[in-house]
Amino acid sequence: MATRNYEGKKYQEDGVKSTWDSLTIEEALQININDTPFTVSMRTPGEDIALIRGLLHSEGIIKRKDFIPDIVLKKENEDGIVTIVNVTIPAEELGEGYANSRSLLSVSSCGICGKTELGDLSFLGKTIDDQQKIEMSLMPTLFEKMNKQQFDFKQSGGTHAAAAFTIDGELICVMEDIGRHNAVDKVIGKLIMTDRLEDAKIMTVSGRISYEIVVKCFKGQLPFLAAVSAPSSLAVDYAKELGITLFGFCRNERATCYANAQRTKRTKSKKNLDNRAS
Repeated sequence: MATRNYEGKKYQEDGVKSTWDSLTIEEALQININDTPFTVSMRTPGEDIALIRGLLHSEGIIKRKDFIPDIVLKKENEDGIVTIVNVTIPAEELGEGYANSRSLLSVSSCGICGKTELGDLSFLGKTIDDQQKIEMSLMPTLFEKMNKQQFDFKQSGGTHAAAAFTIDGELICVMEDIGRHNAVDKVIGKLIMTDRLEDAKIMTVSGRISYEIVVKCFKGQLPFLAAVSAPSSLAVDYAKELGITLFGFCRNERATCYANAQRTKRTKSKKNLDNRAS
């Protein structure tokens, strides 16, 4: 259940009429770790386990991506939407992200609220040095594939999407949420849960790119990140430092690369790719 119908009045040049619109649901999910409140995420219900698993990985709460925590649904509201979960993580599996964190509110507009400065973020692992190159003529196809799977957006117009692909453009998964960061966490979580994280090389997102999304991409070790809209200045700075090839304004068969352009190549046309796929 990603949308809910609401009544409204539509004002137009020729008058006013009543309307019913499908709006994206935004509900709070409290995540407890070892029976202690850790965070509250304002998210779109659905794929909650993937969201939690991706968040724990992106924030460095769990040391090993192959560790499977016990996640128990503790409470639902009257609509059957999960409101509280408890994650059991043994002390030896807790990462630095847990030790350095404070209780934080993760809302749809910001994925790392509660942290006061960039120094609070600890990067685990080395800079991405993947030597594979992305075929630039694939770029429009990637976004076409993601757009076709944005079913919630087609209903409400109120969700963001993130998608993961192989280096050859094979779609692995698409996730939607009212929050850009939540959609990315859901993708990372699903990749971990289906053992496809190492296959994923490219992430696309439907909105703009902030530094938080670059960090999440880095934690997943995806070397390519592309967005429909603009990156922030800090996103570009972080992408350069962390070894991520970063693209913005990927629309109308155009794209701008802002970091690590040495991983790009252009040897085929989109027309040839379309003919090969048909």
